[in-house]
Amino acid sequence: MIKRISSGGEFEAKIGYCRAVIAGGFVHVAGTVGQGDDVVAQCISALEIIGAALEDAGASFADAVRVNYYLPDRAEFEPCWPVLAQAFGDNPPAATMIECGLIDPKFRIEIEVTALAPG
Repeated sequence: MIKRISSGGEFEAKIGYCRAVIAGGFVHVAGTVGQGDDVVAQCISALEIIGAALEDAGASFADAVRVNYYLPDRAEFEPCWPVLAQAFGDNPPAATMIECGLIDPKFRIEIEVTALAPG
């Protein structure tokens, strides 16, 4: 069974995706960017959006098993570490950071999470 969770974001309909999908025992949260003037503010905002999607799925950051970080400048990753450590707490997932171009240069970080679905 597949359950799709929409956040109502304008790009979901334009591009053809949803914020999260529950399938195969996991919650797959789409790559998420946040708002803000710098990478830390955008990181915090993206985590808030991801947290809401996980909550809608009946999960939380404690259920995360994988996280992928995408940044156009890897030097901007380190300032985010304290925020990320706080979000994942005592339950850190496997993680990957990739330096790459994002859809718009104003975005400094995109975060994608896979979590264990409630069972």
